[in-house]
Amino acid sequence: MSTRKFAAVAVGMTLALSLAACSGGGAGETEDDGAAGGGTEETEGGLIGVAMPTQTSERWIADGEAVKSGLEEAGYEVDLQFAGDDIPTQSQQIDQMITKGAELLIIAAIDGTALSGQLQAAADAGIPVISYDRLIRDSDNVDFYVTFDNYEVGVQQATSLLVGLGLLNADGSEGTATGPFNVELFAGSLDDNNAHFFWQGAIDTLQPFMDEGTIVVKSGQTDIEQAAILRWQQETAQKRMEDLLTSAYNDGSVVQGVLAPYDGISRGIITALQNAGYGSGDKAMPIITGQDAEIASVKLIADGVQYSTIFKDTRKLAEQSVVAAKAYLAGDEPEANDTETYDNGVKVVPSYLLESDIVYADNINSLLVDSGYWTAEEVASGVSE
Repeated sequence: MSTRKFAAVAVGMTLALSLAACSGGGAGETEDDGAAGGGTEETEGGLIGVAMPTQTSERWIADGEAVKSGLEEAGYEVDLQFAGDDIPTQSQQIDQMITKGAELLIIAAIDGTALSGQLQAAADAGIPVISYDRLIRDSDNVDFYVTFDNYEVGVQQATSLLVGLGLLNADGSEGTATGPFNVELFAGSLDDNNAHFFWQGAIDTLQPFMDEGTIVVKSGQTDIEQAAILRWQQETAQKRMEDLLTSAYNDGSVVQGVLAPYDGISRGIITALQNAGYGSGDKAMPIITGQDAEIASVKLIADGVQYSTIFKDTRKLAEQSVVAAKAYLAGDEPEANDTETYDNGVKVVPSYLLESDIVYADNINSLLVDSGYWTAEEVASGVSE
């Protein structure tokens, strides 16, 4: 995402905080991965450590930079690190943040169960921990969680699939299509707690249609363990789609819909389908969902290749993490709007949930361009400036 956009985010955060104080190639491209530091000039607000999982997804790059900008605007020094989707690297990065004297940690975990030692060290040092978008599990040493309503995200993904198939209208009323439709299901990485919420919301929405035979999962793979894509990798999703086509669609039948939980996974699926002749001749591209409104996938939606994605405005997520950080460092408790849903296996973590939106081709401008998230030029090119 462009420097211009980050600057706009930072300005927006400054205003909001003032008020508060009163995955591989193929169908799309990804960023180069690797660890990156984000130290800045000395400030009077103290050091905050920000641990992000990877740079292979443009959304995590955007999240990290938006959190960093907001915290710096609020007067804090920021140590921003990306872990390259490597658990030991993230553990070492957090250890170093604690050693350097971080007064608060904001962590988007690669594996929500793998940081118990770091969390205990933070607790022993009196360092509050904010879990960012991915719930850190099996630890009492998690103070707050900022995220979107992840179950609702799954509902929205399944709803957009049903709309694309014509089983529902965009307003939620019953559509005119009757089916049956061949649909395949994909899930996220099992070590990411959010993947389970996305899956459950989607399956609860699709199950009545599956029970009545309107939706048929021809492969028979309807369990999350069968559908899961480790680390949300685009290449892994492409390989699984290729295997499904070979094993379940070698009789002349076609895939008509794919539930995909993330845009990188969607692009891997699309590459496999295109290689198998979908999207040309009489073989129509299936209805394919997604998540994160990554620019490569937004272009695919505009071009009629991918059907939908879920827009989680990460500027708002970053803003809320900054609000929570400021509250803790002022000796207060941040405001939670959910104190019941997110049980991490040890305790229910107080949470702040944000809302998301379904993006179709006909509302790209209103949701993404008019809000300043992407420009019309970026949508047209499929590349962030």
